Amino acid sequence: MPCTRKSSVSSLPWVLVLPVIWLLPAELVLAQAPAPVPQPPARDGSHDFDFEIGTWTTHLKRLQHPLSGSQHWVEYEGTSIVHGLLAGRANMVELSVRGASGRIDGLSLRLYEPQSYQWTLNFANIVDGRLTTPMIGGFKDGQGQFYAQDSYNGRAIEVRFIISGITADSWRFEQAFSEDGGKTWEVNWIAVDTRRR
Repeated sequence: MPCTRKSSVSSLPWVLVLPVIWLLPAELVLAQAPAPVPQPPARDGSHDFDFEIGTWTTHLKRLQHPLSGSQHWVEYEGTSIVHGLLAGRANMVELSVRGASGRIDGLSLRLYEPQSYQWTLNFANIVDGRLTTPMIGGFKDGQGQFYAQDSYNGRAIEVRFIISGITADSWRFEQAFSEDGGKTWEVNWIAVDTRRR
């Protein structure tokens, strides 16, 4: 015959129950913790690059030999044309600049990832026809910050893009490399764009 005797803590004398409660972890003895406060949804940044759609005069300074200790900068002047695509969730930049050191022609495809609320920036220099490692990031407080891990002359580096100084008629782009995991940065590319009227 099965045993019908009730075995519960409530039938034990309090003298035995209190020491057991004392030994239990606090989260088991206390009432359940309140539910976490819901976080506001991440900001939809799919139109963050809308300010840039159009044609721009680009003044570019490039550090000729990054991560070498050299401070020799070369300058270029030319045009950036930015085309909006897919209702603002993508855009394409055509860069064409010339200077005493030659010419730079490139293309940047920027794609918005709605799941992560971030952009990927994919640049191709026409010299080799290859896309670089995508930069990933977004805009906050009027400034864009984008990061990637890459290599330069066989060395592992971090790459940072900063887009700042955004107005209706101008903005600034800066690229920097880091060899120490982002503790220090060497700026090697500065572009200032002014809208053409």
